[in-house]
Amino acid sequence: MLARQEEEHFAELPLTAEEERRQLRQAPKEPLFKTVLDTSMRSHCQILFLTIAVLAMLVTIGSGVSASRGYALVEVQRQADALEQENERLKIDIAKLKSPERIKNIAKDQLGMEVPKHTYFSQEK
Repeated sequence: MLARQEEEHFAELPLTAEEERRQLRQAPKEPLFKTVLDTSMRSHCQILFLTIAVLAMLVTIGSGVSASRGYALVEVQRQADALEQENERLKIDIAKLKSPERIKNIAKDQLGMEVPKHTYFSQEK
């Protein structure tokens, strides 16, 4: 028992530099730090990144589609405005063509018709 106490007493004494070097050479080489890979956390992060990327693509595609639809709507409105202006112009042309003065001038000049000086009505008895 006394020998054991002496061994424990010697074990507590500080080692010399040479003894420390020898123990370090004999000790198995372990890295100074351990790299622990958290694969579940990595997979969660990858899924999160992919989800965000897909959502960003969907938002980009959606905004592109809505922009193209907006341009198409503006084009249709422009065409509708042009057709309404054409319709108004045609209504004015129709009103000019229906004018009694114009019809009277065509009858006189082109057809050689005249307004009668006397008007006669006949009645049956």
